[in-house]
Amino acid sequence: MKRCIACGRSFAGDAWACPACGAVTDSMLGHPVFAPALATANSGFRPELFRELAQLEATNFWFRARNRLIVWAMRRYFPSVGDFLEIGCGTGFVLQGIAEAFPGARLSGSEIFIEALEMTRTRVPRATLFQMDARRIPFEREFDIVGAFDVLEHIHEDDEVLAEIHRALVPGGGLVLTVPQHAFLWSQQDEHACHVRRYERDALTGQLRRAGFDVVTAVSFVSLLLPLMLVSRWRKGKAAGPFDPLSELRLGGVANRLLERTLDLERLIIRYGGSLPWGGSLLVVARRRGESS
Repeated sequence: MKRCIACGRSFAGDAWACPACGAVTDSMLGHPVFAPALATANSGFRPELFRELAQLEATNFWFRARNRLIVWAMRRYFPSVGDFLEIGCGTGFVLQGIAEAFPGARLSGSEIFIEALEMTRTRVPRATLFQMDARRIPFEREFDIVGAFDVLEHIHEDDEVLAEIHRALVPGGGLVLTVPQHAFLWSQQDEHACHVRRYERDALTGQLRRAGFDVVTAVSFVSLLLPLMLVSRWRKGKAAGPFDPLSELRLGGVANRLLERTLDLERLIIRYGGSLPWGGSLLVVARRRGESS
């Protein structure tokens, strides 16, 4: 069901015109726009980084390994993917991986920056795309699975986002999240990435339960590389000159392949039930509780 951002009423149909209050959704570059004031500039990210990110994602170890972990988690816990929404789809790299892994899924992607949606449209032409603020999702009981991959940390009101995701999922529907982990890893990298927090496992799973979710699993990743991550961030904090937030992603071929193989080993450990207590990132899988819960 669609939900009117203006009056909160739910309605069916293909058109984005509320039959209750008459509100009509704007359009920009051919995409429905639900938060036009935030479509080109806001504090959640630096849109000038999208172009270079789109070039780095396909070859960089972290993006490639994270995609494989996300696809593994979806196949493990939600093998039949029907209607899927990715919140904060960025340039479409994750959504492209999901499209390839689940060719029968009905895919939707949202992003607060309209510029990034144009890149996603190139990568995943079959997806339904729209601009929105994750604190005000224009759907109710619409999706079987919602994904948000390194998105929550950009938003001060993360409890509001979780409540909106809960509303947008069908009862029993699934949520897959990745977030940066451990407050002790906070650095200039987080500040320049427009993060407002790093998460701890117990705190995030508690938030999810309060929002009406049952947590299925919560596992760390980027665990074996944590010492390298600490050294890299310490050195960058000491370096003189302007800070380059993408420098960690620009690696030579040999180093990039070695790091990717290390994260593949982590995924194998996770696949067979291993769970390390630490890691630069956290993967959480949860389900919306049924109506009787």
